[in-house]
Amino acid sequence: MASFRYRAVTSAGQVQEGVREGGSERAVARDLQSMGLVPLHVGAASGTAMSGAHAARGQTDLSSRLSAWFALGGRRITSRDRLLFTQELATLLNAGVPVDRALTICSELTESNALRGIVSDILRRVRSGKSLADALEAQGVFNKLYINMVRAGQASGTLHLVMQRLAEFEASAAEWRGNLISSLIYPALLTLVAIASIGVLMNFVIPRFAQVFESTGLPMPLPTFILLRAGQLFQRYAWMVIVAIIVAVILFRRFIRTPQGRERWDRFQLRVPLIGELLRKAETARFARTMSTLVANSVPLVQSLGIVKEMSGNCVIASSLDIVAQGVKRGEGIAAPVRKSGAFPALAAHLLAVGEETGRLDSMFERLATVYENETKVTMRRLTALFEPMVILGMGLTVGAIVLSLLMAITSINDVPF
Repeated sequence: MASFRYRAVTSAGQVQEGVREGGSERAVARDLQSMGLVPLHVGAASGTAMSGAHAARGQTDLSSRLSAWFALGGRRITSRDRLLFTQELATLLNAGVPVDRALTICSELTESNALRGIVSDILRRVRSGKSLADALEAQGVFNKLYINMVRAGQASGTLHLVMQRLAEFEASAAEWRGNLISSLIYPALLTLVAIASIGVLMNFVIPRFAQVFESTGLPMPLPTFILLRAGQLFQRYAWMVIVAIIVAVILFRRFIRTPQGRERWDRFQLRVPLIGELLRKAETARFARTMSTLVANSVPLVQSLGIVKEMSGNCVIASSLDIVAQGVKRGEGIAAPVRKSGAFPALAAHLLAVGEETGRLDSMFERLATVYENETKVTMRRLTALFEPMVILGMGLTVGAIVLSLLMAITSINDVPF
Protein backbone atom coordinates (compact mmCIF):
# COMPACT_ATOMS: atom_id res chain seq x y z
CA MET A 1 0.00 0.00 0.00
CA ALA A 2 1.18 3.51 -0.82
CA SER A 3 1.64 6.33 1.66
CA PHE A 4 -0.36 9.53 1.31
CA ARG A 5 0.12 12.84 3.05
CA TYR A 6 -3.14 14.46 4.09
CA ARG A 7 -4.43 17.72 5.52
CA ALA A 8 -7.82 17.65 7.21
CA VAL A 9 -9.99 19.55 9.68
CA THR A 10 -11.23 18.07 12.93
CA SER A 11 -14.73 18.53 14.34
CA ALA A 12 -13.31 21.28 16.57
CA GLY A 13 -12.07 23.17 13.52
CA GLN A 14 -8.38 22.35 14.02
CA VAL A 15 -6.11 21.63 11.05
CA GLN A 16 -4.48 18.21 11.22
CA GLU A 17 -1.70 16.97 8.94
CA GLY A 18 -0.08 13.56 8.69
CA VAL A 19 0.75 10.52 6.59
CA ARG A 20 -1.59 7.55 6.13
CA GLU A 21 -1.38 4.36 4.11
CA GLY A 22 -4.08 3.42 1.63
CA GLY A 23 -4.85 1.96 -1.76
CA SER A 24 -5.65 5.32 -3.35
CA GLU A 25 -6.25 8.97 -2.53
CA ARG A 26 -10.00 8.40 -2.53
CA ALA A 27 -9.67 5.46 -0.11
CA VAL A 28 -7.61 7.59 2.27
CA ALA A 29 -10.18 10.39 2.03
CA ARG A 30 -12.96 7.92 2.94
CA ASP A 31 -10.93 6.67 5.91
CA LEU A 32 -10.45 10.23 7.13
CA GLN A 33 -14.18 10.91 6.83
CA SER A 34 -14.97 7.76 8.82
CA MET A 35 -12.69 9.12 11.55
CA GLY A 36 -14.74 12.32 11.72
CA LEU A 37 -12.23 14.42 9.79
CA VAL A 38 -12.90 16.66 6.80
CA PRO A 39 -10.15 16.07 4.19
CA LEU A 40 -8.83 19.23 2.56
CA HIS A 41 -6.00 17.64 0.59
CA VAL A 42 -4.71 14.12 0.02
CA GLY A 43 -1.58 13.54 -2.05
CA ALA A 44 1.22 11.04 -2.58
CA ALA A 45 3.91 11.14 0.11
CA SER A 46 6.71 9.63 -2.02
CA GLY A 47 9.96 11.52 -2.37
CA THR A 48 9.37 12.35 -6.03
CA ALA A 49 5.83 13.49 -5.51
CA MET A 50 6.75 15.50 -2.46
CA SER A 51 9.67 17.18 -4.18
CA GLY A 52 7.37 18.00 -7.10
CA ALA A 53 4.81 19.33 -4.65
CA HIS A 54 7.42 21.47 -2.94
CA ALA A 55 8.61 22.75 -6.32
CA ALA A 56 5.06 23.54 -7.39
CA ARG A 57 4.47 25.18 -4.02
CA GLY A 58 7.59 27.26 -4.50
CA GLN A 59 6.50 28.30 -7.97
CA THR A 60 3.04 29.17 -6.69
CA ASP A 61 4.51 31.20 -3.86
CA LEU A 62 6.85 33.01 -6.27
CA SER A 63 3.94 33.74 -8.60
CA SER A 64 1.88 35.01 -5.70
CA ARG A 65 4.72 37.20 -4.46
CA LEU A 66 5.26 38.71 -7.90
CA SER A 67 1.53 39.30 -8.27
CA ALA A 68 1.42 40.99 -4.89
CA TRP A 69 4.56 43.02 -5.69
CA PHE A 70 3.25 44.47 -8.93
CA ALA A 71 -0.32 44.93 -7.69
CA LEU A 72 -1.32 48.31 -6.30
CA GLY A 73 -1.16 48.00 -2.55
CA GLY A 74 -0.62 44.25 -2.80
CA ARG A 75 -4.39 43.66 -2.92
CA ARG A 76 -4.63 41.78 -6.18
CA ILE A 77 -5.02 38.01 -6.20
CA THR A 78 -4.99 35.54 -9.06
CA SER A 79 -8.00 33.54 -10.23
CA ARG A 80 -6.30 30.41 -8.87
CA ASP A 81 -6.01 32.02 -5.42
CA ARG A 82 -9.72 32.86 -5.49
CA LEU A 83 -10.59 29.31 -6.56
CA LEU A 84 -8.55 27.70 -3.77
CA PHE A 85 -9.99 30.09 -1.18
CA THR A 86 -13.54 29.34 -2.31
CA GLN A 87 -12.99 25.58 -2.31
CA GLU A 88 -11.42 25.56 1.15
CA LEU A 89 -14.10 27.83 2.61
CA ALA A 90 -16.87 25.71 1.04
CA THR A 91 -15.32 22.52 2.47
CA LEU A 92 -15.05 23.99 5.95
CA LEU A 93 -18.58 25.46 5.97
CA ASN A 94 -20.04 22.16 4.75
CA ALA A 95 -18.25 20.48 7.67
CA GLY A 96 -20.10 22.76 10.08
CA VAL A 97 -17.14 24.98 10.95
CA PRO A 98 -18.23 28.53 11.95
CA VAL A 99 -17.47 31.32 9.49
CA ASP A 100 -14.86 33.08 11.63
CA ARG A 101 -13.02 29.83 12.40
CA ALA A 102 -13.20 28.81 8.73
CA LEU A 103 -11.66 32.13 7.69
CA THR A 104 -8.91 31.68 10.27
CA ILE A 105 -8.09 28.25 8.85
CA CYS A 106 -8.13 29.59 5.28
CA SER A 107 -5.71 32.31 6.31
CA GLU A 108 -3.38 29.72 7.83
CA LEU A 109 -3.57 27.39 4.84
CA THR A 110 -2.97 29.89 2.04
CA GLU A 111 0.52 30.23 0.59
CA SER A 112 -0.16 33.57 -1.10
CA ASN A 113 0.83 36.63 0.92
CA ALA A 114 -1.67 38.79 -0.96
CA LEU A 115 -4.54 36.37 -0.30
CA ARG A 116 -3.52 35.94 3.34
CA GLY A 117 -3.76 39.69 3.86
CA ILE A 118 -7.18 39.80 2.21
CA VAL A 119 -8.55 36.88 4.25
CA SER A 120 -7.20 38.43 7.45
CA ASP A 121 -8.99 41.69 6.65
CA ILE A 122 -12.21 39.79 5.87
CA LEU A 123 -11.92 38.00 9.22
CA ARG A 124 -11.37 41.28 11.06
CA ARG A 125 -14.45 42.83 9.47
CA VAL A 126 -16.60 39.77 10.19
CA ARG A 127 -15.55 39.78 13.85
CA SER A 128 -16.37 43.49 14.06
CA GLY A 129 -19.99 42.76 13.07
CA LYS A 130 -19.93 43.05 9.28
CA SER A 131 -21.57 40.40 7.14
CA LEU A 132 -19.34 38.13 5.07
CA ALA A 133 -20.74 39.64 1.85
CA ASP A 134 -19.92 43.19 2.99
CA ALA A 135 -16.45 42.11 4.08
CA LEU A 136 -15.83 40.53 0.68
CA GLU A 137 -17.14 43.61 -1.15
CA ALA A 138 -14.75 45.87 0.78
CA GLN A 139 -11.73 44.01 -0.65
CA GLY A 140 -12.38 45.02 -4.27
CA VAL A 141 -11.16 41.69 -5.66
CA PHE A 142 -14.44 39.72 -5.75
CA ASN A 143 -16.94 40.38 -8.54
CA LYS A 144 -20.61 41.20 -8.04
CA LEU A 145 -21.69 37.65 -8.80
CA TYR A 146 -19.57 36.37 -5.94
CA ILE A 147 -20.75 38.99 -3.49
CA ASN A 148 -24.45 38.72 -4.33
CA MET A 149 -24.30 34.95 -4.13
CA VAL A 150 -22.80 35.11 -0.66
CA ARG A 151 -25.36 37.71 0.41
CA ALA A 152 -28.20 35.51 -0.86
CA GLY A 153 -26.72 32.49 0.92
CA GLN A 154 -26.51 34.34 4.21
CA ALA A 155 -30.08 35.60 3.88
CA SER A 156 -31.44 32.11 3.16
CA GLY A 157 -29.23 30.28 5.65
CA THR A 158 -27.60 28.18 2.92
CA LEU A 159 -24.16 29.78 2.85
CA HIS A 160 -22.40 26.39 2.77
CA LEU A 161 -24.36 25.35 -0.33
CA VAL A 162 -23.75 28.71 -2.01
CA MET A 163 -20.00 28.47 -1.42
CA GLN A 164 -20.05 25.00 -2.92
CA ARG A 165 -21.79 26.34 -6.03
CA LEU A 166 -19.33 29.21 -6.22
CA ALA A 167 -16.44 26.76 -6.01
CA GLU A 168 -17.92 24.78 -8.92
CA PHE A 169 -18.45 28.01 -10.87
CA GLU A 170 -14.86 29.15 -10.29
CA ALA A 171 -13.55 25.71 -11.29
CA SER A 172 -15.61 25.81 -14.51
CA ALA A 173 -14.30 29.31 -15.33
CA ALA A 174 -10.72 28.18 -14.67
CA GLU A 175 -11.18 25.20 -16.97
CA TRP A 176 -12.54 27.47 -19.71
CA ARG A 177 -9.58 29.84 -19.41
CA GLY A 178 -7.17 26.89 -19.52
CA ASN A 179 -8.78 25.48 -22.66
CA LEU A 180 -8.65 28.88 -24.36
CA ILE A 181 -4.97 29.41 -23.55
CA SER A 182 -4.07 25.87 -24.62
CA SER A 183 -5.83 26.38 -27.95
CA LEU A 184 -3.93 29.59 -28.70
CA ILE A 185 -0.41 28.52 -27.69
CA TYR A 186 0.48 26.51 -30.81
CA PRO A 187 -0.83 29.04 -33.38
CA ALA A 188 0.98 31.82 -31.53
CA LEU A 189 4.24 29.87 -31.64
CA LEU A 190 3.81 29.23 -35.36
CA THR A 191 3.26 32.93 -36.00
CA LEU A 192 6.36 33.90 -34.00
CA VAL A 193 8.49 31.35 -35.86
CA ALA A 194 7.25 32.67 -39.20
CA ILE A 195 8.04 36.27 -38.29
CA ALA A 196 11.48 35.31 -36.93
CA SER A 197 12.34 33.30 -40.07
CA ILE A 198 11.43 36.14 -42.40
CA GLY A 199 13.33 38.61 -40.23
CA VAL A 200 16.52 36.51 -40.36
CA LEU A 201 16.33 36.18 -44.13
CA MET A 202 15.69 39.90 -44.62
CA ASN A 203 18.43 41.09 -42.25
CA PHE A 204 21.25 38.59 -42.75
CA VAL A 205 20.86 36.51 -45.90
CA ILE A 206 19.57 39.04 -48.46
CA PRO A 207 22.16 41.79 -47.70
CA ARG A 208 25.00 39.36 -48.53
CA PHE A 209 23.56 38.77 -51.99
CA ALA A 210 23.27 42.52 -52.51
CA GLN A 211 27.01 42.87 -51.79
CA VAL A 212 27.84 40.14 -54.32
CA PHE A 213 25.93 41.81 -57.16
CA GLU A 214 27.32 45.25 -56.30
CA SER A 215 30.91 43.96 -56.37
CA THR A 216 30.50 42.11 -59.67
CA GLY A 217 28.30 44.66 -61.41
CA LEU A 218 26.09 41.90 -62.77
CA PRO A 219 22.43 42.53 -63.64
CA MET A 220 20.16 40.71 -61.27
CA PRO A 221 16.88 38.91 -62.06
CA LEU A 222 13.70 40.90 -61.45
CA PRO A 223 12.45 38.74 -58.51
CA THR A 224 15.84 39.07 -56.85
CA PHE A 225 15.85 42.83 -57.43
CA ILE A 226 12.40 43.17 -55.87
CA LEU A 227 13.49 41.02 -52.94
CA LEU A 228 16.67 43.01 -52.38
CA ARG A 229 14.79 46.30 -52.59
CA ALA A 230 12.23 44.98 -50.09
CA GLY A 231 15.07 43.93 -47.78
CA GLN A 232 16.65 47.38 -47.99
CA LEU A 233 13.36 49.08 -47.28
CA PHE A 234 12.80 46.71 -44.37
CA GLN A 235 16.17 47.52 -42.84
CA ARG A 236 15.79 51.26 -43.40
CA TYR A 237 12.21 51.74 -42.27
CA ALA A 238 11.63 48.85 -39.86
CA TRP A 239 11.80 51.17 -36.86
CA MET A 240 9.18 53.43 -38.44
CA VAL A 241 6.88 50.46 -38.96
CA ILE A 242 7.32 49.42 -35.33
CA VAL A 243 6.61 52.96 -34.11
CA ALA A 244 3.55 53.17 -36.37
CA ILE A 245 2.24 49.87 -35.00
CA ILE A 246 2.73 51.05 -31.41
CA VAL A 247 0.97 54.36 -32.12
CA ALA A 248 -1.88 52.53 -33.88
CA VAL A 249 -2.32 50.19 -30.91
CA ILE A 250 -2.39 53.11 -28.46
CA LEU A 251 -4.93 55.03 -30.55
CA PHE A 252 -7.05 51.91 -30.98
CA ARG A 253 -7.08 51.25 -27.22
CA ARG A 254 -8.15 54.84 -26.58
CA PHE A 255 -10.85 54.50 -29.22
CA ILE A 256 -12.40 51.37 -27.73
CA ARG A 257 -12.38 52.93 -24.26
CA THR A 258 -14.98 55.42 -25.43
CA PRO A 259 -18.63 54.23 -25.33
CA GLN A 260 -19.12 54.77 -29.08
CA GLY A 261 -15.82 53.11 -29.96
CA ARG A 262 -16.48 50.15 -27.71
CA GLU A 263 -19.91 49.61 -29.21
CA ARG A 264 -18.59 49.77 -32.77
CA TRP A 265 -15.76 47.38 -32.00
CA ASP A 266 -17.97 44.85 -30.19
CA ARG A 267 -20.57 45.00 -32.96
CA PHE A 268 -17.84 44.48 -35.57
CA GLN A 269 -16.52 41.43 -33.69
CA LEU A 270 -19.95 39.82 -33.70
CA ARG A 271 -20.20 40.28 -37.49
CA VAL A 272 -16.84 38.70 -38.32
CA PRO A 273 -17.34 35.23 -39.82
CA LEU A 274 -16.47 32.38 -37.44
CA ILE A 275 -15.10 34.78 -34.80
CA GLY A 276 -18.52 36.34 -34.27
CA GLU A 277 -20.12 32.92 -33.88
CA LEU A 278 -17.49 31.94 -31.32
CA LEU A 279 -17.95 35.13 -29.30
CA ARG A 280 -21.74 34.79 -29.31
CA LYS A 281 -21.56 31.19 -28.08
CA ALA A 282 -19.04 32.10 -25.40
CA GLU A 283 -21.17 35.01 -24.16
CA THR A 284 -24.27 32.78 -24.16
CA ALA A 285 -22.44 30.16 -22.11
CA ARG A 286 -21.28 32.79 -19.61
CA PHE A 287 -24.77 34.31 -19.41
CA ALA A 288 -26.40 30.92 -18.82
CA ARG A 289 -23.84 29.69 -16.29
CA THR A 290 -24.06 32.85 -14.23
CA MET A 291 -27.86 32.94 -14.36
CA SER A 292 -28.01 29.28 -13.36
CA THR A 293 -25.91 29.95 -10.29
CA LEU A 294 -27.88 33.05 -9.30
CA VAL A 295 -31.39 31.66 -9.93
CA ALA A 296 -30.59 28.45 -8.07
CA ASN A 297 -29.79 30.55 -5.01
CA SER A 298 -33.02 32.58 -5.15
CA VAL A 299 -31.53 35.81 -6.50
CA PRO A 300 -34.37 37.73 -8.28
CA LEU A 301 -34.31 37.59 -12.09
CA VAL A 302 -34.02 41.35 -12.61
CA GLN A 303 -31.15 41.60 -10.13
CA SER A 304 -29.49 38.56 -11.72
CA LEU A 305 -29.71 40.13 -15.17
CA GLY A 306 -28.11 43.31 -13.82
CA ILE A 307 -25.20 41.28 -12.44
CA VAL A 308 -24.76 39.38 -15.71
CA LYS A 309 -24.82 42.66 -17.64
CA GLU A 310 -21.89 44.03 -15.66
CA MET A 311 -19.95 40.79 -16.17
CA SER A 312 -20.53 40.62 -19.93
CA GLY A 313 -17.48 41.14 -22.12
CA ASN A 314 -19.46 42.50 -25.08
CA CYS A 315 -21.35 45.78 -24.68
CA VAL A 316 -23.81 44.90 -27.49
CA ILE A 317 -24.93 41.76 -25.66
CA ALA A 318 -24.86 43.65 -22.36
CA SER A 319 -27.24 46.27 -23.81
CA SER A 320 -29.59 43.52 -24.98
CA LEU A 321 -29.88 42.36 -21.36
CA ASP A 322 -31.59 45.69 -20.59
CA ILE A 323 -34.31 44.68 -23.06
CA VAL A 324 -34.59 41.29 -21.34
CA ALA A 325 -34.81 42.93 -17.90
CA GLN A 326 -37.54 45.30 -19.07
CA GLY A 327 -39.51 42.37 -20.44
CA VAL A 328 -39.19 40.54 -17.11
CA LYS A 329 -40.44 43.63 -15.28
CA ARG A 330 -43.49 43.75 -17.57
CA GLY A 331 -44.31 40.15 -16.66
CA GLU A 332 -43.33 38.59 -19.98
CA GLY A 333 -41.08 36.01 -18.36
CA ILE A 334 -37.54 35.62 -19.63
CA ALA A 335 -37.83 33.38 -22.70
CA ALA A 336 -39.83 35.85 -24.80
CA PRO A 337 -37.56 38.86 -24.06
CA VAL A 338 -34.48 36.74 -24.80
CA ARG A 339 -35.98 35.85 -28.17
CA LYS A 340 -36.86 39.49 -28.91
CA SER A 341 -33.40 40.77 -28.02
CA GLY A 342 -31.86 38.83 -30.92
CA ALA A 343 -28.53 38.68 -29.10
CA PHE A 344 -28.65 34.99 -28.22
CA PRO A 345 -29.09 31.83 -30.32
CA ALA A 346 -32.63 30.56 -30.90
CA LEU A 347 -31.97 27.46 -28.78
CA ALA A 348 -31.56 29.66 -25.71
CA ALA A 349 -35.13 30.97 -25.94
CA HIS A 350 -36.55 27.48 -26.55
CA LEU A 351 -34.80 25.94 -23.53
CA LEU A 352 -35.77 28.84 -21.28
CA ALA A 353 -39.39 28.53 -22.41
CA VAL A 354 -39.33 24.88 -21.38
CA GLY A 355 -37.76 25.86 -18.07
CA GLU A 356 -40.53 28.39 -17.39
CA GLU A 357 -43.25 25.85 -18.26
CA THR A 358 -41.79 23.15 -16.00
CA GLY A 359 -40.74 25.47 -13.18
CA ARG A 360 -37.10 24.42 -13.48
CA LEU A 361 -35.54 27.54 -14.88
CA ASP A 362 -32.25 27.04 -13.02
CA SER A 363 -31.85 23.55 -14.55
CA MET A 364 -32.50 24.90 -18.04
CA PHE A 365 -29.94 27.65 -17.53
CA GLU A 366 -27.44 25.02 -16.44
CA ARG A 367 -28.22 22.83 -19.44
CA LEU A 368 -27.95 25.83 -21.76
CA ALA A 369 -24.57 26.68 -20.27
CA THR A 370 -23.33 23.11 -20.77
CA VAL A 371 -24.53 23.05 -24.39
CA TYR A 372 -22.81 26.30 -25.36
CA GLU A 373 -19.66 25.64 -23.37
CA ASN A 374 -19.26 22.47 -25.41
CA GLU A 375 -20.17 24.35 -28.60
CA THR A 376 -17.56 26.98 -27.78
CA LYS A 377 -14.88 24.33 -27.28
CA VAL A 378 -15.77 22.69 -30.60
CA THR A 379 -15.73 26.02 -32.45
CA MET A 380 -12.41 26.94 -30.85
CA ARG A 381 -10.89 23.65 -31.96
CA ARG A 382 -12.17 24.21 -35.50
CA LEU A 383 -10.70 27.70 -35.65
CA THR A 384 -7.40 26.43 -34.28
CA ALA A 385 -7.38 23.58 -36.80
CA LEU A 386 -8.06 26.11 -39.58
CA PHE A 387 -5.55 28.68 -38.36
CA GLU A 388 -2.60 26.29 -38.07
CA PRO A 389 -2.46 25.23 -41.77
CA MET A 390 -3.08 28.83 -42.84
CA VAL A 391 -0.05 30.01 -40.87
CA ILE A 392 2.05 27.12 -42.18
CA LEU A 393 0.91 27.79 -45.75
CA GLY A 394 1.57 31.52 -45.51
CA MET A 395 4.99 30.95 -43.97
CA GLY A 396 5.83 28.35 -46.61
CA LEU A 397 4.80 30.59 -49.49
CA THR A 398 6.73 33.57 -48.14
CA VAL A 399 9.90 31.65 -47.34
CA GLY A 400 9.56 29.73 -50.60
CA ALA A 401 9.35 32.95 -52.63
CA ILE A 402 12.44 34.31 -50.88
CA VAL A 403 14.42 31.11 -51.44
CA LEU A 404 13.34 30.95 -55.09
CA SER A 405 14.53 34.52 -55.67
CA LEU A 406 17.88 33.70 -54.08
CA LEU A 407 18.24 30.56 -56.18
CA MET A 408 17.58 32.57 -59.33
CA ALA A 409 20.32 34.98 -58.25
CA ILE A 410 22.77 32.11 -57.68
CA THR A 411 21.91 30.63 -61.09
CA SER A 412 22.45 33.95 -62.84
CA ILE A 413 25.89 34.25 -61.22
CA ASN A 414 26.89 30.75 -62.27
CA ASP A 415 25.81 31.48 -65.87
CA VAL A 416 28.28 34.35 -66.20
CA PRO A 417 31.21 33.36 -68.53
CA PHE A 418 34.69 33.77 -67.10
